[in-house]
Amino acid sequence: MSNYSKQTNWGQFIPLVTVFFFWGFVAASNDILIPVFKKAFNLSQTESMLVQICFYVAYTVGSLIYMFISKGLKQDLINKIGYKNGLITGLLISAAGTLLFYPAANMGSFPLMISGLFIVGLGFSLQQIVANPLAIEVGPVETGSQRLTMAGGINNFGTTIGPLIVSFAIFGSATAANTEVSVESVKIPYLILGVAFVLVAVMLKFSSLPTITPTNIENTDDSTPGEHRKSALQYPQLIMGMIAIFVYVGVEVSTASNLPAYMEKDLGFETKDVAPYISLYWASMMIGRWTGAVDAFDFSAGFKKILRFLAPYLAFGVFLLVNAIAKHDLTPFYVYGLIIIIMIICDVMSKGNPARMLLIFSSAGIAALLVGMLTKGMVSVYAFTSVGLFCSTLWPCIFALAINGLGKHTNQGSGLLIMMIMGGGIVSLIQGYIADITTIHMSYIVGVICFAYLAFYAIRVSGILKSQGIDLDKLTKGSGH
Repeated sequence: MSNYSKQTNWGQFIPLVTVFFFWGFVAASNDILIPVFKKAFNLSQTESMLVQICFYVAYTVGSLIYMFISKGLKQDLINKIGYKNGLITGLLISAAGTLLFYPAANMGSFPLMISGLFIVGLGFSLQQIVANPLAIEVGPVETGSQRLTMAGGINNFGTTIGPLIVSFAIFGSATAANTEVSVESVKIPYLILGVAFVLVAVMLKFSSLPTITPTNIENTDDSTPGEHRKSALQYPQLIMGMIAIFVYVGVEVSTASNLPAYMEKDLGFETKDVAPYISLYWASMMIGRWTGAVDAFDFSAGFKKILRFLAPYLAFGVFLLVNAIAKHDLTPFYVYGLIIIIMIICDVMSKGNPARMLLIFSSAGIAALLVGMLTKGMVSVYAFTSVGLFCSTLWPCIFALAINGLGKHTNQGSGLLIMMIMGGGIVSLIQGYIADITTIHMSYIVGVICFAYLAFYAIRVSGILKSQGIDLDKLTKGSGH
C-alpha cells in the first residue's frame, strides 16, 4: 500500500476521526434507548435486545451489500467512487436513518424505530470499510496501526460521553433514574444527530481527504508480490485476520456483557452499583488506545516516553470525571491506577510493532482472564475489567496486519473484516451457553480461547507476510522507542 507523505497528514486525519467518534457515540447510546423502548412499547427483555441486534447485524448486511455491488460493477465500489465520496455516502445513509425516528416517534412504532437504527448501522458499515484503511493510508506505514489506535481512542471517547449526552437530552439529567418518558422525547436528539452527520459530510466534501483511491491507481504492477491475485480472499493474512477480528470483537463484547451477571449473582452487587464497573471496562479501552496512539505523533523520542506514561492517566482522569459527574463513589477505582502500569509495560515491550503488540497484549489478556477465573471478590472484578486494557489496541493491530500487502484488493479486504464484527454477538451467545451449563465465573474460558487464537495469529501472520516479500522491519522504524 502506498502512502501520501512521509509524515502523518493531520489535515486529512483530523476530519477523518470525526466518524470514529460517531460510531462510539451511537453504539453506547443504544444502551439508553433499550430501557426507554422497553417501557414505552411494553417489550420483553428479549424483544428490547432487538435494538442491539438490528444495529450490529447492519454491519454484516452492509458489508455483504458492498460486496454484491462491487461484483455487479466488476470493480471495487470504493475504487470506483473514491475514499472521500465513500465516507460522505456513508454519513448521508446514516443521516437518513435518523430521519425515521421522527415518524416512528409520532406513530409510536417500535419496528420503525429499530429500522432507523438499522439504516444508521448500514451507513456506519460503509464508513468503516473506508475509514479504517484510510487512517492507515494518510501517513507512513510504520505508524499506521498507531493512527488507527488513536482513531479508536476517539471512538472510545464517544462511548464515554455518548450515554451521558443522550440521557441528558432525553431525561433532562445525566443522573435521572426516571424512564417514564414519552418515546417522542427520543426524536429530537436523533434528528440533531442526523444534522451532525450531514454537517460532517459537508466538512469532508471540502476537506483535503483524497478524492480518488490510491490503491486504484497505484500498486497495480504484476511484479508486486501477490498483485496477480484476483480476490482479497486469496491472501492468507486476510483469511486468518477475518477469524481474528471475529474472536477479538467476541472477547471484547462478551467479557463486558457477562460481567454484570457475574457481579450480581456471584458477588451480590446491586444492579445500580454495577454500572461504574462497566464504565471502567470501556474506559480501559480508551486508556489503552490513548497510550498506543503516542507513536502516531511526530514528537521526539524523549517526549514520547513521557507521553507514554501521561496519556493513559489522562484517559483514566476522563473516566473519573465522567463518573464524578454521574455522582458515583470513586474510592474503589483509585487502585486501578496500579493495574494500568502493567498495560504501559506491555506497550513499551511491543516497540510499536503491530505483530509483537498483538502477541504481547493477547498473552496479557489470557493472564487477566485466568486471574479472574481463579480468584474471587474484587480481585476477580478488576482482573476481568482489565481485559479492556489488553483488548484496546488489538483491532488496529489485526486490521493493519490483515490488509498489509493486499494492494488493489485493500478495500475488498476491509469490507470482509468489517463483516466479522458479528463475532461480538455470536461469541457472547456461546459464553452465555457455557455459563448456563457451568458458572458465569468459569465461562470466561471462552475468552481465553479467543485470545489464544489471536496470539497464534500474531506469530503466524509474521511468517506469511515475510513469505510475500513484505518487509516487517518497516513496521518498527520510527516508533520512538
